[in-house]
Amino acid sequence: MYIVDLINKKRTNKKFSKEEIKYIVNSYVSGEIQDYQMSSLLMAICINGLDSEETIYLTDAMLESGDRINLSSIPGIKVDKHSTGGVGDKTTLIVLPIVACLNVPVAKMSGRGLGYTGGTIDKLESIPGFNVNVSIDNFIKQVKKHNICIGTTSSTIAPADKKIYALRDVTGTVSSKSLIAASIMSKKLATGADKILLDVKYGNGALLNNMEDAVDLAKLMVYIGNSHGKETRALITNMNCPLGNMVGNALEIKEVIEILNGRGNKDLRDLCITLASYMVSMSKNIDFMSAQGEVLSSLRTGAAYQKFLELIKLQGGDINSVKISSNVIEVKSNKAGYINSISAINIAEAALKLGSGRMTKEDTIDMSVGIETLKNVGDYVNIGDSLARVYVGNKEIDYNIVLDAFKISNIKTDKEPLIYGIIK
Repeated sequence: MYIVDLINKKRTNKKFSKEEIKYIVNSYVSGEIQDYQMSSLLMAICINGLDSEETIYLTDAMLESGDRINLSSIPGIKVDKHSTGGVGDKTTLIVLPIVACLNVPVAKMSGRGLGYTGGTIDKLESIPGFNVNVSIDNFIKQVKKHNICIGTTSSTIAPADKKIYALRDVTGTVSSKSLIAASIMSKKLATGADKILLDVKYGNGALLNNMEDAVDLAKLMVYIGNSHGKETRALITNMNCPLGNMVGNALEIKEVIEILNGRGNKDLRDLCITLASYMVSMSKNIDFMSAQGEVLSSLRTGAAYQKFLELIKLQGGDINSVKISSNVIEVKSNKAGYINSISAINIAEAALKLGSGRMTKEDTIDMSVGIETLKNVGDYVNIGDSLARVYVGNKEIDYNIVLDAFKISNIKTDKEPLIYGIIK
């Protein structure tokens, strides 16, 4: 096979065989195919796409490029949860303690963020001392004994995906649904869970801008999971507004604690309850309403919060030493009216300029900075009312970016639903 012939094949919108996709993946990992050649091929895929069969071939090739984690020694049905990412998305840190305290084992491999704010691992590393570099043996032992562990994805898990994703990130080829699906599902299948729950987001703060594309991606990933014998479901959720009121790593840890103690943003709390209820339902093979009853009880009794504290202690973290910047600037409204929307992308860009995320993998995150929105969609504000707090570190920003995120009108419009639906 020759890579130029394969580039031309996809450029003319012809279908790849399983052997051709395996050759492409393996040859790129080995260095036989160069970055500039792979970039050309990825762009052809972005333009002409892969069908569902080709996407499964790609998923399998990336899955087979590395190791798989065997969780069979852990009792119970293990359910993994994955979000396609969004602004202020700290659901993993809320949902996993809830389900773990209900005797559902959760063995979670997560990653660091590249973009506006940190990923799950970055948020955890804002807790001084928290160890995310857990060996596979200790990872399994901790889940066996305590039902929960969160660590970094091993470098030997789907290494082809890591190399391809790094190239996609710098060549404008991230947004292909087939490439997104294969990337996510190769890692989910490699990390050994019995069942998979996906949170697929759409909106201006998500990978995909519109709901129709999110539904297509969700259907594709559910198809891949089910084709591999893993029961897979996907929630379609809205990311036009930030999720919760806090954006920034240490700030989001603060919000996790609020939600687990029955306080905080209602939309974030409701989404976490829904995600946790599906995970409990899938693991215990019970109906959703029964699972939801258990989830609500875990929050009411404080069991979920205690499990969160247990996780932090098990992995060496000191929750009382989390540092949030004391340099706080309040952004005030310059008009009166109803808040009809809060742009996730505006808040995200402001947080990134503060230093809460990274533009390259080598960038250092300032864990203490971020943005706290003080008003929610539907609220009425007067001139001079505080809309947000900006926690500033070493970088100043144009605070109009934050102000412009709030769309205020004399007419109150209906709030967009947070959850569109579930795909099975």
